Amino acid sequence: MHEEVENFERNHIWDLVEPPPNCCPIGTKWVFKNKQGENGMVVRNKARLEGIDYEETFALVARLEAIRILLAFAASKGFKLQQMDVKSAFLNGFIEEEVYVRQPPGFESAKFRDRVCKLRKALYGLKLKSFLLKSGFVMGSVDKNLFLLSRGGDTLIVQIYVDDIIFCGSSHALVSSFAEQMSREFEMSLMGELQFFLGLQINQSPEGTFVHQAKYTRDILKKFDMGDSKPMTTPMSTNTALDADEDGEAVDQKEFRGMIGSLLYLTATRPDIQFVVCLCARYQASPSTSHRQAVKRIFRYLKFTHELGLWYSSGSSLSLRGFFDADHAGCRIDRKSTSGTCQLLGTSLVSWSSRKQDSVALSTTEAEYVAAASCCSQLL
Repeated sequence: MHEEVENFERNHIWDLVEPPPNCCPIGTKWVFKNKQGENGMVVRNKARLEGIDYEETFALVARLEAIRILLAFAASKGFKLQQMDVKSAFLNGFIEEEVYVRQPPGFESAKFRDRVCKLRKALYGLKLKSFLLKSGFVMGSVDKNLFLLSRGGDTLIVQIYVDDIIFCGSSHALVSSFAEQMSREFEMSLMGELQFFLGLQINQSPEGTFVHQAKYTRDILKKFDMGDSKPMTTPMSTNTALDADEDGEAVDQKEFRGMIGSLLYLTATRPDIQFVVCLCARYQASPSTSHRQAVKRIFRYLKFTHELGLWYSSGSSLSLRGFFDADHAGCRIDRKSTSGTCQLLGTSLVSWSSRKQDSVALSTTEAEYVAAASCCSQLL
């Protein structure tokens, strides 16, 4: 908290003023978070001062497939990805509106307790984009969180996810120079080689990069008391046909939704469970015993395969390919088809989906065309 307040004072975020007439200053509160590494140990304690009346916040958030593409690209080129964390919760940008907030709890001025803080800059607002563009970076045309810098024959790539930055380049000198510039310009902490990012465990080696969620898998098995369950070799039986099961016994909806939510995040590195998780997710409104049994089988499969993940080999080509397929009228409730697609960058799987189509296909050909359109959209 002291570090955060010192950052505010250093950046001259506000002026302490008498409250104007009819002023209702925004209340503030402290929000705390422990940032953990892949071994579960706390690597940093964070404190953020937030306005209680905030309705909207804006931060750069990269899509997971964009991060996977960067991982595959870096592995292909033999680049070593580095990670950097923003200490002071971003850069503060000037604001034009008159905004008053109460003094931070626990840090009220002893002499001017009745005064309020008139903001000169936003408490938190990422202005890193403008800085990178001024420094010669080019923003990605599709992924607005990706920035490229070409200098001589070398290239530097920067990907932003809220207050985490991952970057790599063809020149060690260029990468080091960027890290020093960011640390000098902003309150940043260099965390070294990328190993743990958004819950993904990342092992980089000369042969390639392995991305997995083994720790997360063990955590959710423990969370839902499935750690001692009997392992299964497949996530779903081939003769299983889920439907609404209106006559089945109802189960705890909150628990079922929690299990589905945990599994959906696991699909970030586990395409082998994508179809069955998305199939079970359709019945969150009124789950029954048969639906919970199907979900429990997925957990039993994870116990057998918790070390699986994605392998991105070095030296892989960068050709983009896509594959798709579709069943016809596979859903037993509304007879809609399900599209399955995947996209590869060389030999690296970077994107995939299993999704029920929006309309009822009148033929297998129509179902295939819908799946093809979805696959091509993702490729583009």
